[in-house]
Amino acid sequence: MLRKWGYFIYLGIYFNILGALAQTESHGLVNWLSLKEAQEKNKLAAKPFLIDIYTDWCGWCKHMMKTTYSNPNIAAYINQNFYPVQFNAETKDTIEYNGKLYKPLSLEPKTPHELTIKFLGNSLSYPSTMFVTNNFEYNLLTQGFYDEKKIEPLLVFITENAWRTGIYDEFAKHFDHTFYDTTFKKVPVKTVTFSELEKLQKKKPKKVLVNISASFCNTGRVMRKTTFCDTAIADYINKNYYLVDFDAESNDTLMYKNQKYFKQLINNYPLHSLSLALTNNRLTLPSLVVMDEQLNPIETLSFYQSPQQLVPILKYFATNYYKTGNWKSFIAEFQSGKQK
Repeated sequence: MLRKWGYFIYLGIYFNILGALAQTESHGLVNWLSLKEAQEKNKLAAKPFLIDIYTDWCGWCKHMMKTTYSNPNIAAYINQNFYPVQFNAETKDTIEYNGKLYKPLSLEPKTPHELTIKFLGNSLSYPSTMFVTNNFEYNLLTQGFYDEKKIEPLLVFITENAWRTGIYDEFAKHFDHTFYDTTFKKVPVKTVTFSELEKLQKKKPKKVLVNISASFCNTGRVMRKTTFCDTAIADYINKNYYLVDFDAESNDTLMYKNQKYFKQLINNYPLHSLSLALTNNRLTLPSLVVMDEQLNPIETLSFYQSPQQLVPILKYFATNYYKTGNWKSFIAEFQSGKQK
């Protein structure tokens, strides 16, 4: 009798394993939601959407599910930072999206849904992945199969709000230089500690850049490895600025303006209080604080800054144009070649 029950137990385990494998193949390790569920959850706690647009007959859609979305690290990152949605491009359901109803265009098989046309336009290619920020302010559409390496910069670009300040193709290139391209040539840029600034300013006054980031901030790492080491920027920083690479998770006690700053709980997370003081309590990661020669903050640049974005900004402050003219006038002169 024990042998008979043992047989059925092992048989049950065998079929459970098969069921788990089938589940992984069809859904991966991502906790997929419907569009309705994602929008309801977003009302309670805002997150961006990752919408996997697929069809039942699409082989590459299935392959992406078996590989990319079955990668434990990728799936965990998506589950934590996104509301992931599986959307059948040929569904026959009526769907509400961002306050508007979308209906099937036909009951015939292999006919795209009205919402599919909104997402993809005339480019009906599968799989497609639509990234939508939590307030529906920004959409980023990618098409085709994306493996683990290729989808990483997309996830970071959306999660860490690099879309607010950057262009994706440019960011993806710098992301690759940071994490994968070991042959990427960097121009040396000199960094100093915050504690060294007062002595340096007495010897040779310069403006200061404080790059505030943290170990978990991927866009901050991209800035350190590419933006500040860019050929158009490194020499200019070395000549006109002192650059401080400041860790927002630092354990050091620091003096600034005759006041002590140290690590403490900020919104239930341990961060250095100086990072808030320098950004006027509006800290985002990364943040780049521009300071004058007396170590007074002039401006805080939030989120990722690419080399192309940063060049005119550095010149705007280094030349003291900000004291007599506004940014709009300066950038017009810069683009016309009057500011070099």
